[in-house]
Amino acid sequence: MNADAKTLAASFDLEKLTPEFYDNPYPTYRALRENEPVKRLRSGTVFLTRYDDLVTTYKNTKSFSSDKKREFAPKYGDTPLYEHHTTSLVFNDPPAHTRVRRLIMGALSPRAIASMEGDLVKLVDGLLDAIAAKGACELIEDFAASIPIEVIGNLLDVPHEERGPLRDWSLAILGALEPVVSTEAATRGNKAVADFLAYLQTLVARRRAKPGNPERDVLTRLIQGEENGERLTEKELLHNCIFLLNAGHETTTNLIGNGLVALDRHPDQKQRLIENPDMKTAVEEMLRYESSNQLGNRMTTERVELGGVMLEAGTSVTLCIGAANRDPAQFPDPERFDIARTPNRHLAFATGAHQCAGMALARLEGAIAISRFLARFPNYAVSGQPVRGGRVRFRGFLSVPCALR
Repeated sequence: MNADAKTLAASFDLEKLTPEFYDNPYPTYRALRENEPVKRLRSGTVFLTRYDDLVTTYKNTKSFSSDKKREFAPKYGDTPLYEHHTTSLVFNDPPAHTRVRRLIMGALSPRAIASMEGDLVKLVDGLLDAIAAKGACELIEDFAASIPIEVIGNLLDVPHEERGPLRDWSLAILGALEPVVSTEAATRGNKAVADFLAYLQTLVARRRAKPGNPERDVLTRLIQGEENGERLTEKELLHNCIFLLNAGHETTTNLIGNGLVALDRHPDQKQRLIENPDMKTAVEEMLRYESSNQLGNRMTTERVELGGVMLEAGTSVTLCIGAANRDPAQFPDPERFDIARTPNRHLAFATGAHQCAGMALARLEGAIAISRFLARFPNYAVSGQPVRGGRVRFRGFLSVPCALR
């Protein structure tokens, strides 16, 4: 087994992944963590799989930059995708990152998120009513994917009749973040950015003319800025609205879908949660066990040592969240799905300056969606072969047939 693991680690290539890897990447991540935890790939990128190495990288913003201009210029060229991904919050360093994040966080305060709970419960219950009327469901399309689109749509106050294209735009833009991007995927992504920007220009113009309540309407808050005069440029405003949808859409869809599938595959944990519905620890374990976002990226700004390996300035670094969240040095018996696991300091939301701005909202969505689905349909069961999304960065399902019994 040790020889097999060494071979698996030695042959790992992020640009040439197998169907078996997409189905279950964790044996490969374990082999890398145990044999080549700071793995230099053929492309020159360094791939990290240990928990402590990821934490070090996340917290050292001086040596490990989030700015993607140098990395994305050859990948995207002078395209809408390049402009978007180099303008959005997540791919920038302080002070630009700090300025945008402060504006967004002001609209995602604990009080603002708490005020969303009632509407979220109504949304989930309405979806469950529709599922009950059908007698069966497709877990992603009928449930998991419908929740974050509505929540982010409400945050930006997008009219309901205009939300139809949002999910497809988001999937196309995020799909172009994969390590290898086909011409077709790049074309879809660029068109999605262009179409989304065109729509947002009209939405922003309407909101400038008729502002909403900045305590609840993130778009109004971003337009108005801070009282001290802090404002976003028009380009920053538009691209960070796209970022808000993308950041809150697929990852939360994956949290809900992955969580319900994990419970189905671990009936003892499902029964345990039914008998003692402590969603706080359960959601954290779902985030750890099948992290919605599996990869992050940084670039070294100077010569730096990491995990006993010296990295030169300008080295691209890939942080494997999925591997770090199953590191036995941090999580006892990490391959076990345990809904009562504590402590559970997973990295599904990263850590440090770039820790997910919407993590409290994602946790609330996951807890309400999964708890109410389980209470309504305690005997649900996956009734066919789930279809994975076919992506390494974002781990989730495209479809999950589900019987309600």
